[in-house]
Amino acid sequence: MAKFTPANLPAEFLDAMRDIMPSSLSMDDFIAACQRPLRRSLRVNTLKISVEDFLQLVQPYGWQLEPIPWCAEGFWLLNAEEEGTRPGNTLAHLSGLFYIQEASSMLPVSALFHHHNAPDRILDVAAAPGSKTTQIAARVNNEGAIVANEYSASRVKVLHANISRCGVSNTAMTHFDGRVFGAALPDYFDAILLDAPCSGEGVVRKDPAAMSHWSPASIDEIAATQRDLILSAFHALKPGGVMIYSTCTLNSQENQQVCRWLQSQFPDACEVESLRDLFAGAELATTEEGFLHVFPQIYDSEGFFVARLRKTASVPPLPPPHYKVGKFPFSPVAAKDGALITQAANRLGIHWDSAQRQLWQRDSEIWLFPTALADAFGKIKFSRIGLKLAERFSKGFRWQHEAVIALADPNADNAYALNDQTAQEWFQGKDSYPEDLPDANDVVLTYHNTPVGLAKRLGNRIKNSLPRDRVRDGASPFLRSPEP
Repeated sequence: MAKFTPANLPAEFLDAMRDIMPSSLSMDDFIAACQRPLRRSLRVNTLKISVEDFLQLVQPYGWQLEPIPWCAEGFWLLNAEEEGTRPGNTLAHLSGLFYIQEASSMLPVSALFHHHNAPDRILDVAAAPGSKTTQIAARVNNEGAIVANEYSASRVKVLHANISRCGVSNTAMTHFDGRVFGAALPDYFDAILLDAPCSGEGVVRKDPAAMSHWSPASIDEIAATQRDLILSAFHALKPGGVMIYSTCTLNSQENQQVCRWLQSQFPDACEVESLRDLFAGAELATTEEGFLHVFPQIYDSEGFFVARLRKTASVPPLPPPHYKVGKFPFSPVAAKDGALITQAANRLGIHWDSAQRQLWQRDSEIWLFPTALADAFGKIKFSRIGLKLAERFSKGFRWQHEAVIALADPNADNAYALNDQTAQEWFQGKDSYPEDLPDANDVVLTYHNTPVGLAKRLGNRIKNSLPRDRVRDGASPFLRSPEP
């Protein structure tokens, strides 16, 4: 276990915190909290497993799990360090049954769905690494559509990997500066999450180096970018829609002042909705305006800020975008051809809701796109839409791994349940030689009733077809479930 190094908190930063900290909070408690290691936490992926079944599954791990008040699927993992456990190497994690996510970062999505019916179209402006995108997808049960945008090219691959691992099927990815959406898709989204890039003052418990480049001047620069982003997001929001603005920082320039600035631009169209009753104890971090301003000592968490904003009326549009989208490279699959594809998929236990998903094609590729985004095709450039379902080849279809783990029925006739040993071999990229071989030649492999891939039975073995970038070489003792 790596030794924890407390953060070096600049004196100017501490002075700024004294100026804004409520009188009910102690500065000594703030400093002490910032210099303690952060409690580890996770979120159960209810696209794959219920919370009740997950808790039963991980009992052999010996984990001490404490519920997180603002997320019914979230838990603090209290004894991870003592047990030497590496949650990311467990089969349950590799199978997408849970997501390792900081507790405070679960707040924005909880706030998004507070007193809110499931929105049809959602924008996640700064989506990588995917914790909030996958949390949203689970809340809407893969219905509707999510546009998951990430500006950093180096983080797009990680975003896609997490979306795929968790079985998310309703998401389109974009790679833009988030300031384009207001002009490109005005009044389009029912809900928007803007977890804005920030100075990171709240993450010092996880990353003690987060304050190494802190300065008032850098905060002013970041706040200017945040104002641009929130303005664009507000224009992309439908009248009546909700936007969550959040950061993992603490100063008021990047938080309250950004929200107040937006209200000053649209005083008759932007309202703050209080989060005081978001969960039991939320009032401890709620400001007079209804924002959540989470100092780390309040819930023994990262520092965080969350605002819930309602767009109550239309606003004058932004100038149209100046870029060219180019020709959309996909075309809808013809009805007759689509019926054949659907039948072939169903025979393998792969199913989808045709009202929620549409078949599109590009050359030999067959894709499933979220129906809710069809009218956005050609208005912005997507990096990846929905799921790549299959590729045509001379003898039929080559079904894609991401589609199998998102859409396959774990109770299909050709489903084959892996035990800990064979599941470990699967994730290590190895063929398996189980005594009890499946009857079918093409089998949907499952682990604890969740699909983990499609494989072929060849003779006395199951041939491994896990994509190379999903292979985990070098198993650790915690890759499989410890014995009870």
